[in-house]
Formats: sequence, structure tokens, C-alpha cells
Amino acid sequence: MHRNYKDGAESERRREQLVLLILAAVQFTSIVDFMIVMPLGPQLMRTLHIGPTKFGLIVSSYTFAAGAAGLIASSIVDRFARRTTFIVLYSGFLIGTLLCGFAPNYQTLVMARVLTGAFGGILGGMAMAIIGDVFPEHRRGRATGTLMTGFALASVAGVPFGLYIGTNYGWHVPFFALAIGGAPALALAPFALPPLNAHVGKIHQHPLRSIVETFAHENHLNAFALIIMLMIGSFTVFPFLSPYLVKNVGMTEDQLPYVYIAGGGLTLFTAPIVGRFADRYGKLTVFQLLIPCSALLLLVITHLPQVAVWVAVAVFGALMVCNVGRMIAAMAMITSSVEPRRRGAFLSANASVQHLASGFGAYIGGAIVSEAPDGRILHFGLVGWIAAFSTLASIWLAGRVRMADETSAEEICLAAAAEASMDAGEPILGYSDVMNH
Repeated sequence: MHRNYKDGAESERRREQLVLLILAAVQFTSIVDFMIVMPLGPQLMRTLHIGPTKFGLIVSSYTFAAGAAGLIASSIVDRFARRTTFIVLYSGFLIGTLLCGFAPNYQTLVMARVLTGAFGGILGGMAMAIIGDVFPEHRRGRATGTLMTGFALASVAGVPFGLYIGTNYGWHVPFFALAIGGAPALALAPFALPPLNAHVGKIHQHPLRSIVETFAHENHLNAFALIIMLMIGSFTVFPFLSPYLVKNVGMTEDQLPYVYIAGGGLTLFTAPIVGRFADRYGKLTVFQLLIPCSALLLLVITHLPQVAVWVAVAVFGALMVCNVGRMIAAMAMITSSVEPRRRGAFLSANASVQHLASGFGAYIGGAIVSEAPDGRILHFGLVGWIAAFSTLASIWLAGRVRMADETSAEEICLAAAAEASMDAGEPILGYSDVMNH
């Protein structure tokens, strides 16, 4: 009997590892698809005969489509099994990516990016919903850390390789490669992912009411505020780092891949470690330790003078480790802050908020920075201070996010206290009064 228990536990562990492998592979393809457009900018502008404004629309069309789709999905996604939803979303994403490769002109490419963003923008939230359903809270940090390796691999291998084949064989080719490379994960998903349909078949509210309740719940709003501050703390700075490193710090464009390779490599190594620490010592504790380091490094990199290449690479790598580490702890907390029956809707809404906040952060950074006559980037230090302030503010916001089981315990205590008070003819007690009782 003991042997059967061990065999069952080992089999369950292998299934969980396969689930994580598929989710990380999907994360890899979606991140590379989103990021690869930016370094391909010069080639796209040249071959499609467009200027910076139209190129900016190619980039932002994905983000805005993802934000709108996430908002719509939050109202209906919990009506369907997670596995079915995930397969449909990933299929749509790969079709959109394939259409990007076939796009013959600017207008068609923008439409293909909108389609890709509409499906791809929800994938991240659905992946976190699956992790929340499959892994218990005490192992959720480690699972989130493993999922984040998809982001690390995208930085260390996916983007440099995509840029290489795009430069040598044309900008269409990276999209074809991504669509083909994502097919194995799509083929495995129906067999490897559990149905995750325990929430299906229950009474569901009207979609508009579901959206209102998702955004009216106090704990949800705290989680949304946390993700907004984290995105502003990142995207005010990161879109402008490459030109700053080239024009102000003195790196060449050929040296830029070193930055992404180093940052991705360090993240690949540290992300699982941060996840394990989050499970062992507490998500909030790890988050609070990483945030000051992240804020300091944001200030350092946005005020970096001309330095040796290895110094710039080291600073960027350390910033990547802290930023990805804080997201691991934050997403583990956010995923645990919602009841399982609402997890799909909430995390779809969270993905929408995340994309919109990213676009808003990039807009703030773009409105502040300017270019000097000699090509140097001006006012980047001010952007760094804004990013650092937003990052530090997230410490307070993270402390306000409660786990779903804590919220449930609170509601149970309040209900019991209210009933007891009514029976005794006394005023209804508040939560703090109940705890002090």
C-alpha cells in the first residue's frame, strides 16, 4: 500500500512537471512573439515604408487588443473548462502569429497583430489560472518561478535567435518559426493538461455583472493596483533602455544581444530559486526584500554614464533578476488572492490591467524622454525616479493583498458574529471585534 502511494505521488509529480513544461513553452512563444517586433523595427520601417508613428502602432496594437480581450474574457471565461479555453486561446494565438508571417503589407500586419494580441494577451492569465488550480498555495511560488523560465529563455535565446534569422532571411521568418515551434505544445495540451472543470456547470452571472463584481471586490482592486504599480515601474524604463545604452552609455548595436543574453541567463538560473524561497519564507517577505533592490537598480541604470560594456551588462542582468523575482512573488500572491471559482475571470481581468498599465507606462516614459541634437537620450533619470517611486509604492500595496482563504475566514467570522449578535440583540460586530473576541 505504501508503495502504491509512492507510485501515485511520483506519477502526480510527473504530470505536474509536464503541465509546467507546456505552460513554460507557451510562455516562451508568446513572449518572443511580443518582444521580437521591437528589435525588428528598423527592418520593418524600411521594407514596409513606414515611419516611427506607424511602427509604434504595430507594437501598441498587440497591447491594446490584449487589454480589450482580457476585459471581455473576464466576464465569460469561468463558464468553460480551463483546458478547453487554453487550447482555443493558444490555437488562435498561433494562427495570428502565422498570419503575421504571411502579411504582405502594413495594414495586414497591424490586423494580424490585433488578432495575435487578442488571443495571446489572455494566455498569460489563463496559464496562471491553471497553476492556481493545479498547485496548492504552498507550492505555487515554485510553480510560478518555473513558468517564468519561459520569459528568461525568451530573452536569452528566443529574441536573439529571432533577430538573427529576421536580419538574415527577412522579418517574416521569425513569425513562421514561432508558429511551427508552438505546434508541439498545442498537440500535447489535450493529453497533458487536466480538464480543470470543477467550476463549470454552476450558476453564472450576466457577463456585465461578472465584470462589475470582478472590479468591485476590494481584494481584487488591491491586486490590480499592485500590478499597475509594478508595470509602471518597469515599462516607463525598459522600452527606452536599448537606445539609452547605445546613445548615452556607449554600447554598439552589435553588443546589445549580450545584455539580453546575460539578463535572460541570470533569470533562468535564479527564477526557480526565488520561487522556492517564496514558498519557504513567504511570498510577501521575498517580495519586500527584492523591491528595494529593484528600485535602486532602476535608478542606477537610468543614470548610468559611459562605462565598460561588462558594467552595463552586469547592471542590466541584476535588474532583470530583481524584476522577474518580484513578479514571481507578486503573481503567486495575486493568484492566491481569488477564490477558485472566480480565478479565470479575475486573472483574465488582471492580464487586461497588466497590458493596459504596460502601455500607460511606456506612454509616460515616451512623454518625458527626448533626443538631443547629438542623439543622446535626455531626461531618462527623471523616468528612473518615477519607476523607482512606483516600485517602492508596491510594497504597501502588496501588504493589502490577502489570500483567498484569509478572505473566506474573514467572511465566515463576520457572518457568525452577525448571527450571534442578532440572536443576542446586540450591535453587529466588525472583523477586528470578532478577532479580539
